[in-house]
Amino acid sequence: MCNIIRGVNAIIWAGSTVVKYKIWCDITTKIIIGASFALPASVFCICRYLSQVAVPYSTLNAANLNKRRRKIFELVMCLGLPMVVMALHYIVQGHRFDILEDFGCIASVYMSIPALFILYFPSLIASLAGLIYAGISLRWFVHRRSQFEEFFEFSDSGLTAGRYFRLIALSVFLMCYSTVMAMFTLMVSLEQNGLRPWISWNYVHADWHRIDQFARVLVPQYAWSWLLAIWYIIPLSSVLFFAFFGFGHETRIEYINLFRWTFRTWTKSKPASVLPLDAPGEGSSSFGTFPMTVYEQREGATSPPSTSVGTRPAPNE
Repeated sequence: MCNIIRGVNAIIWAGSTVVKYKIWCDITTKIIIGASFALPASVFCICRYLSQVAVPYSTLNAANLNKRRRKIFELVMCLGLPMVVMALHYIVQGHRFDILEDFGCIASVYMSIPALFILYFPSLIASLAGLIYAGISLRWFVHRRSQFEEFFEFSDSGLTAGRYFRLIALSVFLMCYSTVMAMFTLMVSLEQNGLRPWISWNYVHADWHRIDQFARVLVPQYAWSWLLAIWYIIPLSSVLFFAFFGFGHETRIEYINLFRWTFRTWTKSKPASVLPLDAPGEGSSSFGTFPMTVYEQREGATSPPSTSVGTRPAPNE
């Protein structure tokens, strides 16, 4: 969804800062705010599960994991908390939103101590915790690699050694990237705006309906590069996920099965329709002959017409 939002914004506001589609901007800026926490939180959940699978002395091994509790925890982390962050963003939303040329709608943030705890620290903590879990998973994978194939074969985790390693590699890369970007974003924001004083709610939201517009020529080059780096986080994550799992052995097998099923479905020959054959006798005909109707006149009655093969009507006497 975030890729669609970014793409639509880039098309609508390409070379433009005109204020339009305000409702669209209100909705999409909130979604992007939630996604900024949902991405590191989702990778954190993956790393946590991988570490539970790998640790030999963990009471939560792959065969006995309480799936219901794990799903509830992941729903809270990946859906519940991002929605909370989206709602709390209003506390530090100084005005409605900003429009930046070529980027489109951008959420506004009143840079203050509450903003640090609402928007910046949660994603940074999730990234660091995910890195710790990823390190634990990688350590046990290296030490127990010879046992993993047999372990996954008899477990119901749905993992293989290759898929497990790809998950770890993807998680480590995304965690490192998101951690660096979160810290860099925080430093740049503090350098540009500094920490503003939180005087009161009315002071922060005094001009809430304002929409700021920024042309490309007004943005310093270092700030533009920073915005580009942040913009590419979500598309890069999508491409990396497909690169890690779109060309794996299991996925290639699924591609082949899908291709075979499609080929069989479209090339399946339909059986030729067979006409029923009538029993020989009156009313039957053969190929290449023309049925003729014979009328027999009898005294006082006329017989119903019948069909014969290769005959002509008899002359009336």
